[in-house]
Amino acid sequence: MNGNNGNRRAELANDIRRQAGSEATKRFLRTLPAFRLEKEVPRRLSDLLDRLDGVDASKAGGERR
Repeated sequence: MNGNNGNRRAELANDIRRQAGSEATKRFLRTLPAFRLEKEVPRRLSDLLDRLDGVDASKAGGERR
């Protein structure tokens, strides 16, 4: 019985992923205020993203795995 329950959960998770990524869902979410994209990124966040990019670039150039 546990195997069947696990299979149902996996199927449900796949269905949710598929529906969440559908164009219809994306269009609907864009109409909601909480999911609207900002035109501009706040300066503080932009600075943090720039620092993160710099760290990523330095690690990618200096360390090889």
